[in-house]
Amino acid sequence: MFRLTRRYRFAASHRLHAAALSEAENQRVYGKCNNPHGHGHNYVMDVSARGPVDEASGAAVDVRRLDRLVERAVLAPLGDSNLNTDVQAFRAAVPTSENLAVEICRRLKRNWNRAFPGEWPRLEKIRIAETERNIFEVGADEIE
Repeated sequence: MFRLTRRYRFAASHRLHAAALSEAENQRVYGKCNNPHGHGHNYVMDVSARGPVDEASGAAVDVRRLDRLVERAVLAPLGDSNLNTDVQAFRAAVPTSENLAVEICRRLKRNWNRAFPGEWPRLEKIRIAETERNIFEVGADEIE
């Protein structure tokens, strides 16, 4: 069994603000990320998949298929967007990087079997860095 991790980059803006919290609580919890005008990140996202090596191709994952899937399901709709206003999932949820990783994982899982019919490869995890110091990771089997 092999694991392949492919790295992608996209930029997006957001404001961390929870409707259930007061202005003061939002400022305390999110600090400068609660700026009313929002702020942006140049996200670095790793998508990991696993599978056995195909005898004919010598590869575990067809990276061209993976690239097309990620472009269609993640990069095109999320890149250069305001996550709060442009992405339906974040109209009700705070677009933290944790929630962003979950949304990306859901988008890939919804479209995985169309891109990769059959048992293999399988989506394994999403890892997203919003800064050099803040990196978030979620396993595909942890998300519905």
